[in-house]
Amino acid sequence: MSEQFRITNQKDGSSFAQAAGDSILRAALRAGVGLAYECNSGGCGGCKFELLDGEIETLWPDAPGLSERDRKRGRHLACQCRACGDVTIAAPSAAEYVPQRSPRRQKARLAGTRDITHDIREFRFVADDSADFLPGQYAMLDLPGIEGSRAYSMANTGNGQREWHFQIRRVPHGQGTHSLFDRLAVGDEIGLDGPYGVAYLRTDAPRDIVCVAGGSGLAPMISIARGVAEAGLDRTVHFFYGARTPRDVCGEDMLRELPGFGERIRFIPVVSLPEDGEGWSGATGYVHDQLERALPSPLGEYEFYFAGPPPMTQALQELLMVGHKVPFGQIHFDRFF
Repeated sequence: MSEQFRITNQKDGSSFAQAAGDSILRAALRAGVGLAYECNSGGCGGCKFELLDGEIETLWPDAPGLSERDRKRGRHLACQCRACGDVTIAAPSAAEYVPQRSPRRQKARLAGTRDITHDIREFRFVADDSADFLPGQYAMLDLPGIEGSRAYSMANTGNGQREWHFQIRRVPHGQGTHSLFDRLAVGDEIGLDGPYGVAYLRTDAPRDIVCVAGGSGLAPMISIARGVAEAGLDRTVHFFYGARTPRDVCGEDMLRELPGFGERIRFIPVVSLPEDGEGWSGATGYVHDQLERALPSPLGEYEFYFAGPPPMTQALQELLMVGHKVPFGQIHFDRFF
């Protein structure tokens, strides 16, 4: 039996065990404890904590989620630390972070792929056990030859066929996407841990829905749209996709497969860098600017979900929260860097 250490959070009085291989954050979420987090990858800084007693191991000392000021103050990232014995920490927590679906580790095999654009590919995995997740969530993948896990969002919805579908954009010089695109073959096995993420579909929210995707942020937004259709929600979905050039535009073919496309599901692609001779006749500029022009009602009357490059998500936050005073509870996104 592997050794387990006890972690106590002084801020909320919770106590949970850390099994071998887990970070402090994953141990908490696996135990149903809602430590604050977003990316689970060391980038966002949402899981900062203070070590009050005991010893920890830091997995990524240079993780960008910590500033130099944080390090001088002795702060750590729960997603990048493991306890080396029983420890006491001070970490923020809230009910909204308590997992709706308990994350679990399992093996998954690559069942097939298909190219969506010149640099986005769908990878379809079949897991050993379950595919129990909410629309909009993500999983941590352990890939061959790569140290540490990589976070990727699912494009499908939870299912009984044990299938996890990921739509991933190739990142130049990216180790994770190099492993996926160039080394992984059908039948190969990876480690999969999930689900994670708090930007999942709120089926009880009464408002019409706005999905905004950029790059491989397509995956969780397609999952949200599919989740709306599967749940039979009486909602209109306004689906915006922000692309650099016309050849980067994608997603419409998947939305067309859903009931109500063209009526209850609207697809609005926006190209920021149209070039002469490409014949683009759609919207141009930044995708967040198009929201104000294309949505028929005041922005405060919608439920917002978005995923994409950090500049896009930052611009959307400022537009919604500062420019239009949209309540934070109607805005759903997970920060990735």
